[in-house]
Amino acid sequence: MPPLSIMLKPASGMCNMRCDYCFYHDETARRAVASYGFMTEETLKNVIRRTMPRAEGYISYACQGGEPTLAGLDFFKTLVRLEKQYNRNGVQVQNALQTNGLLLDEEWCSFLKENGFLVGLSVDGTCAVHDLYRKDRANQGTFARVHHAAQLMQKTGVEFNILTVVTADVCCHIEEIYAYYKQNGWMYQQYIACLEPMEGEAGGPWSLQPEEYGSFLIRLFDLWYQDVQQGRQPFIRRFDNYVALSAGYIPEACDQRGTCGLQYAVEADGSVYPCDFYMTDAYRLGNLNQDRLDGVDAKRREIGFIERSLKQSEECRACPYFYLCRGGCYRNRAAEETVGKDRLCAGYRMFFEACADRIRALGQAVLRSR
Repeated sequence: MPPLSIMLKPASGMCNMRCDYCFYHDETARRAVASYGFMTEETLKNVIRRTMPRAEGYISYACQGGEPTLAGLDFFKTLVRLEKQYNRNGVQVQNALQTNGLLLDEEWCSFLKENGFLVGLSVDGTCAVHDLYRKDRANQGTFARVHHAAQLMQKTGVEFNILTVVTADVCCHIEEIYAYYKQNGWMYQQYIACLEPMEGEAGGPWSLQPEEYGSFLIRLFDLWYQDVQQGRQPFIRRFDNYVALSAGYIPEACDQRGTCGLQYAVEADGSVYPCDFYMTDAYRLGNLNQDRLDGVDAKRREIGFIERSLKQSEECRACPYFYLCRGGCYRNRAAEETVGKDRLCAGYRMFFEACADRIRALGQAVLRSR
């Protein structure tokens, strides 16, 4: 087996926030069982003992939700203990946590620092933009508490990055958001386009139109490139991956490879799915309380999950920017039964037309430096 990537949902889809655009709430609402509650220690043990021995060299466990910290700090202490117990081949283990930050305190941060967790903190820009759609269960804005969590992690030395969901409002305010992140020393950033609901349903006021997303990417790239020229740019995952692609390397982000990767997304009851974006009943591959990875992988092949993402339209393959775009994430392509293109395609084309030359130049600089 190659290095393994395991995503855990310790608290299923439960969350102490009610984000208007939440894609996972949309997914769980389409299942026979919307929430599987909290992952038990027995299920966690079965997940670890069935995955750890199969990894070669490296394995990652990424806890997401819902809100994974609702499972409690003891759950994460048990995770680390079980990893050590079953790591008999001496593989490198990387733990990650994606959180809204509301429950993080000094005890949490000390644990995360001590055990080398990489934390993704969800922040949607400045206070005014963030609080539009990221509210708690009392319908109150959450920015102040999230910002406090970032300060705690900085104080305790926790390694973290900022994950921003790109909504229409984020697009409108990216200049002030970029400046705000830099002002706070948030130099590791991810920007993820807001997903539309599954099955082609209409979104809401947060939804992205291709042209506004293209404008967003251009303006953000211009800001970032100015800082590149001065050697002080933040790490922006999408742009760094485009530079890697231009230099002939394989990007680490699956949506920028253009094909689905080998992942194991595990719900709280132990059920396994091929991707965080497809955790619905139709895509259930098995359950790690009973099934081994061989059986899970066989089911993945049976439904052709990875294979279908290999199909690209002739229009995409003929595009001069296909070497950078790769067709995008399958979740954003057209109807399931057709070979479609990313719904934001026109925005990506705008971006590449404006920025591809500079991306290529940066890629060449990487090659020269190596």
